[in-house]
Amino acid sequence: MKLSILTIDKPLFEGEAISVSLPGIYGRLQVLEHHIPLITALKKGTVRVETSEGMQEFFVESGTLEVRPEEVNVLVS
Repeated sequence: MKLSILTIDKPLFEGEAISVSLPGIYGRLQVLEHHIPLITALKKGTVRVETSEGMQEFFVESGTLEVRPEEVNVLVS
C-alpha cells in the first residue's frame, strides 16, 4: 500500500508499506492493504511501519490518520 507520514515541515516516510501500526485515541490500530476507508485522530506514541526492507518507527505527539482505497496518509506533529 502507498503510505505517507507527513509533518508540517517534512515527510517522515513516503513509499510502499506492508502494514502500519498507529496509536489511535481509542487504542492501537493496524492498517493493511485493502483496509476500509477511515479517518481518526492519533495520540502520543509510536508509529510502526513494516516494509519489505524491515521495520521503521516514528515517535509522534498527535495526528490524523486517513485511509483511502489507494493510499494511507498520516499527518503528525
